[in-house]
Amino acid sequence: MLGISADNKLKRLIVVGDRVLIKPKDATDRTASGLYLPPTVQEKEQVQSGYVIKVGPGYPIPTPSEDEPWKEAEEAVKYMPLQAQEGDLALYLQRNAIDLQYEGEQYVIVPQGSILLLERSEDLD
Repeated sequence: MLGISADNKLKRLIVVGDRVLIKPKDATDRTASGLYLPPTVQEKEQVQSGYVIKVGPGYPIPTPSEDEPWKEAEEAVKYMPLQAQEGDLALYLQRNAIDLQYEGEQYVIVPQGSILLLERSEDLD
């Protein structure tokens, strides 16, 4: 699993909205029977996997309208948090992923709705 440390340069990145930054796992270049696959076949697979590096704040929640106009309006935006958390292993749809390269590393940004499955390594007791 990919560790996030205090000196990691990714702390400068801010993921916006319901997006998730994922470090893709290295694709296997062989089939179960031992045949080597060309890179174009590996890249076109619909479902990919990778580790969640950063998550956005979530879905914005509309502020309720107050019937008391004399109260000071609170301008802070509230968010419904995402299910994905840093360190999770995510299975996501490749067609909705946006590839990017940052500091020489390959990452993808996907919306929360494109994540099919999350595997979390914490105890489920």
